[in-house]
Amino acid sequence: MWRLEIRHPGLSKFRVIKGETQAIVNLRAEMQMRVWNEQWTRTQAVEANRQKHQNLIFAKESKKQSATEQSQEAQQALDNLETLLKVSLETDHTIDWSRLKDTSHYPVPRPTNPESQTPPPEPRRDDQRFNPKLSWISALMPGSRDKARARADAAFSDEHDRWTSVKNECDRLNQVRGDQFKKDFDLWKTVRAKWLENQANRNAMVDKARQEYFEGKSESITEYCEMVLQNSKYPDGFPSDASVEYLPATRTLVVDYSLPDISVLPNLKAVKYIATRDVTKINDDGSISGSADAFQKVTVSEAWLNRTYDSVLYQIALRSLHELFSADEINALESIVFNGWVTSVDKGTGKQVTGCILSMQALKSEFMEINLAQVDPKACFKKLKGVSAAKLTALQPIRPILQLNKEDKRFISAYEVAEGLDTSSNLAAMDWEDFEQLIRELFEKEFSANGGEVKITRASRDGGVDAVVFDPDPIRGGKIVVQAKRYTHTVGVSAVRDLYGTIHNEGANKGILVTTADYGSDSYEFAKGKPITLLSGSELLYLLEKHGHKARIDLQEARLLYAEKEKARTAGGSA
Repeated sequence: MWRLEIRHPGLSKFRVIKGETQAIVNLRAEMQMRVWNEQWTRTQAVEANRQKHQNLIFAKESKKQSATEQSQEAQQALDNLETLLKVSLETDHTIDWSRLKDTSHYPVPRPTNPESQTPPPEPRRDDQRFNPKLSWISALMPGSRDKARARADAAFSDEHDRWTSVKNECDRLNQVRGDQFKKDFDLWKTVRAKWLENQANRNAMVDKARQEYFEGKSESITEYCEMVLQNSKYPDGFPSDASVEYLPATRTLVVDYSLPDISVLPNLKAVKYIATRDVTKINDDGSISGSADAFQKVTVSEAWLNRTYDSVLYQIALRSLHELFSADEINALESIVFNGWVTSVDKGTGKQVTGCILSMQALKSEFMEINLAQVDPKACFKKLKGVSAAKLTALQPIRPILQLNKEDKRFISAYEVAEGLDTSSNLAAMDWEDFEQLIRELFEKEFSANGGEVKITRASRDGGVDAVVFDPDPIRGGKIVVQAKRYTHTVGVSAVRDLYGTIHNEGANKGILVTTADYGSDSYEFAKGKPITLLSGSELLYLLEKHGHKARIDLQEARLLYAEKEKARTAGGSA
């Protein structure tokens, strides 16, 4: 499991991204940063607009306009809370895999080859500048002619030396610039090739993720659903964290969603400009100053805010289910369990607390028949048998319909046992690990029709938990601990007392004790009025037959077999 911490200093946001691979983590982190950057851009735009109005606030007409615009913005923010669900119905929530790909071009331009410096033309000896300057008298005197020719030769030689020096410097600079260009170009090609390789790898990873999703791999379905929820746009300030787990055995998606606290909701209704309170004057420097008391903020009533808060949370629950079901391209989701969690400050202790305040489960076949554009969010939530307090503003915690303890290290892989049974199989004499797996298998069949899941724990042989059932049923469900006793004698009351203690230690709301034998009257007496179910050997056989399997329980035969095994073990130890 890969982890990556990302932050946005401007928004003071922090999140830990988790995923099966580094590539998936990086992709999700990039998507989150993109959402945050868009939010930051909007925040900056709002701040720039506010600053603009601040600069113009000294003019009365501008103040009137500012109050009007702020009122319109405030009303729009309030109206948005009423349409969270309806807005989502107008959007296609399936993941556009092509948009996840990077189709941009390498952003660094190719280095340009510098123009070569050209030296001036090479001086020529026959240039008129280098002809001897002879007067008519000098032309008649051989000595004068020779001196004039020597001076012309020297002038040409000096000029040619200077030209050679300039040419050599041009050649040197051209060579240096050429070498530097080659280095720059080689570096550009290397970096560009690496950038293109990373781009290709990222796009290949997107293709792979898409392929694995359409192949129905559990991890990919989980990642896909997380992306769907992450792409859902809510008002600024709303949390966007959601933990998702897909249960392939029951095709159930469990969503633990972070809901907003009521303090996040906007409460500004209007801004009024009261001219009589505005005292405007011109300062000595020509600037205009006035009174800030000219603006009066009008907030919504507490009753309206509480009512709207309830509606917002119910809308988020329904909206999340709609987005997930409508984006389910491969029909992987038969049902969704949505648990809404709120982090707030306990007014009694002043400490931050987190609790689940609403929970619901919906079958896709039933949910997609609902006309969400016409429903009352709360009534629809209740119609789907959602569980919550009467008023969500009370933040009264409730037990989630289904919440998997993914950190429980005791859970181990399961294997099938029931198919190998027949009428000759004596349950009381079977291997104790096979017996625990059989109990898991039977309870999985018993609870899977309602979206439940059963996990078997590692062998501890300490009277602890043999299996854990996660039942999403809002009435009977929750966490159920199971103990399997492959006994050949009556189960004593001490085992029932141990189960009762285990129920409390595990935070479960029910316990089931299953045995191949029977229970004494004191066991049944102790279990009365307690969240304990006792299943005897005969009831176990009935449950087995209910799910299409047959076996037998012969306690005497099992006792003889164990006695022979013990005798053989003792004899072997003595030898």
